[in-house]
Order: sequence, then C-alpha cells, then structure tokens
Amino acid sequence: MAAVPNVTLNDGVEIPQLGFGTFQIPADDTQRAVEEALAIGYRHIDTAAIYGNEEGVGRALAASGLKRDEYFVTTKLWNNQHLGDQAVIGINASLEKLALDHLDLYLIHWPAVVKYGDAYIQAWDALQGFQFDGLTRSIGVSNFNIEHLNKLTGTVPSINQIELHPTLTQPGLTAELARRGIVAEAWSPLGRGEDLTNPELVSIAAEIGKTPAQIVIRWHIQIGNVVIPKSVTPSRIAENFDVFDFELTPEQVAAITALNKDYRTGADPATADF
Repeated sequence: MAAVPNVTLNDGVEIPQLGFGTFQIPADDTQRAVEEALAIGYRHIDTAAIYGNEEGVGRALAASGLKRDEYFVTTKLWNNQHLGDQAVIGINASLEKLALDHLDLYLIHWPAVVKYGDAYIQAWDALQGFQFDGLTRSIGVSNFNIEHLNKLTGTVPSINQIELHPTLTQPGLTAELARRGIVAEAWSPLGRGEDLTNPELVSIAAEIGKTPAQIVIRWHIQIGNVVIPKSVTPSRIAENFDVFDFELTPEQVAAITALNKDYRTGADPATADF
C-alpha cells in the first residue's frame, strides 16, 4: 500500500495530501464508494452537510475497523447556518450523522456574500469556538477569495478548499494563501474531467505510462496542493490513488501549470447566489 504524504497545517495538524472526495456521490452509493476507497488505502475523506451523504461516510468508517486516529475526516458548514446558534446546530448534526465525537477539519463551505452578506464572519468566530472545545482539530474555509479572508479575525484558517485544476490554477490566490500559511486544497482537481483530453496532458501521460488523471493528481501533489478526487467506479478510485511510483519533471510541471485559462467549472465565490 502506498504511503500518502502528510501536509502539516499551520496549527500543527497533519492532513493526508491525497484524499477521497464525495461531492455528488448519491447517498445510497456513498458507503460502498468510501469503503472501496478505505480498502485501497485512502485515509482522508471529504464530505459536506449539503452533500447529503455524511451518514454513508459514517457507516463506511464504522465498518472499516480502523481506529479513529487512523483516518482524517473533513466536513463543511452550509451557507444558511452562519448566524447565531445555527453553526452549533450544523456541526452537531454533522457529528451525529458521521457518528463521530470530533472532526479533523471543519470548513465554512462558501462565504455566500450575495445571499447572506458578511454572516460568514460570525461563522468563523463559531468555528474558533468549536476548535477550542475539541469538536474539530482544525478549522478552515472553502471558496474564499482574498477579500473574504481579509475580514476574518483571530485564528488563521488552516486550509482554503477551492476549485483548482490545470485550466484554473488561480495563481494570485494561491500565492496569497502561501504567504499567509494557508494550504490550498483542490476541489474539482481534474476539471470535472474536462482537462483530461488536453493534448499536452495526453502526451505527458503517454510518455510516462500513466493516465491523464494520474498525471493531474501527481501535478497537484508536486506543487503542494491537497487534492481530493472523487469517483464511484472502483477501478478509477484505485487509479487515482496510484500516483506515488513516478514523478513529473520540473518541465512537465511547468507545462501543465501553463495550461491555465482561468476556466471555472463551478461557481465564482464573488457572485455565487446560494
């Protein structure tokens, strides 16, 4: 079994650099997919309240036989629970569904400024309390631009989970995250598959003898991103994990990075209206 490297966050918590994402995995399929991932060797599982599949994740973890300190779980606070006691309700509901007494990482899912204004600032205060109380080991954000980060006070987020892939590298934001000591975590790390037919990636994959998806995941790892590909297909779950027996050359890394077109597959945090 491959040894997944850990990334040490700014609070000292270690997160496996390669994880298993569960976005858009139907609730009925989640337990099987997560069990498959854990059997292959993944020890970092990413979910969210809005995904509606935390219970399946929890069942898979319970069935795995793994000890609590042998896996890392991330979930996220949804946008309508930023204010008042709603964040407390949110984290407690997630813990109950996951059947856990604490999380490893809890994120504010979106700043959601179009619909909820600056309510995320109060949510960040709540997350700091959750960390102090031991409900989560680390706290961070997701889909935050620099202007959103600038309004946070107190603890510096450990992670910003953002859309990152070869055609959306977000160089300005990732450079600022590095300056602040915030780790970049990539969602939609394969560009929802749309990047994988790029001739440059296909050529590098053929040269190395790996698939384009493996090349992209390896690129994320070598540039320092935490990466959470998802699949419900056992062969692809295994393929996405098989990225530790080769390295890209600096020239190959640069060529992949140069594919950036500022192309989003998801919402822009500045204009998202949900």
